[in-house]
Amino acid sequence: MTEVRVAPPLVDVLLGPAERRAALERDVREGLTATPKRLPPKWHYDAEGSRLFGEITRLPEYYLTRAEREILAARAGDIAAVSRADTLVELGAGTSEKTRLLLDALREAGRLERIVVLDVDEETLRESAERLAREYPGAAVHGVVGDLEQHLGELPREGRRLVAFLGSSIGNFETAERAAFLRRLRGAIDPGESFLLGTDLVKDPARLHAAYDDAAGVTPRFSLNLLSVLNRELGADFDLARFRHVPRWDPERELVDIRLRSLGAQRVCIRALGLEIDFAEGEELHTETSAKFRPSGVELELREVGFDVREWWTDEAGDFALSLSEAV
Repeated sequence: MTEVRVAPPLVDVLLGPAERRAALERDVREGLTATPKRLPPKWHYDAEGSRLFGEITRLPEYYLTRAEREILAARAGDIAAVSRADTLVELGAGTSEKTRLLLDALREAGRLERIVVLDVDEETLRESAERLAREYPGAAVHGVVGDLEQHLGELPREGRRLVAFLGSSIGNFETAERAAFLRRLRGAIDPGESFLLGTDLVKDPARLHAAYDDAAGVTPRFSLNLLSVLNRELGADFDLARFRHVPRWDPERELVDIRLRSLGAQRVCIRALGLEIDFAEGEELHTETSAKFRPSGVELELREVGFDVREWWTDEAGDFALSLSEAV
């Protein structure tokens, strides 16, 4: 039997340590001196944050991953056939666990030539790219360490691409940010190429609350890990025990709003920035938005930026949706 040589993955570092540090410092300085205070959710995802999020996806309350996997298991072959792709590009790849269903379908169709994965955390991305190279030795693996807000236009453009943005990660953007992201993405995709989008659908608020405040307390640890990142990287002295994870459903905007609440009046020093930040008792730091969607709204947002929805699938319970669009 002929042995297949495994080519090492190529990794482009578009967000190197210096750029990442500058972006973190900018976001922290601007966010913690704003009213109300806020920080982007991307800073949760150091190695520990990525590990904790992986644990969250296996929790009984967190239905999103299971529902999306159910759709992918049933429809990966259809996605491969409709997209006619030979290259899979995954945005915010993390560990790329669910993506293997798509990769297997493309390989079974005899089309898989390239795998491109983009993530903000270099350590996680390199580990994921190396695993993919071993598991799919016939495909070239290209990792990109980059930011969704800055580097979409620098993704490799070889082949006929299927770009996947899964897990309803698009819900982390506020409405205006989401529109800007989709416009940037459309500009990075050639006409005829495909976009696979995962969106969590509006449902019973009690189920939503449980998904973001699990009984085992993993989600609060993930939320508080953001402060650990600031302590380690910027010399901050956040006392994690003096903050509480607070998710709440906003029925008007149809999103889960996630904050860290200060349990008392306190002052935090961020030595690397020369900042002292005061928190009043009960003051909240906004750390994440998780928007929920309706089919008509998803289709409208995609159409407005130049995507034509070709297919729409949900899991059996109707909790989650995958849409497959074509750039027009």
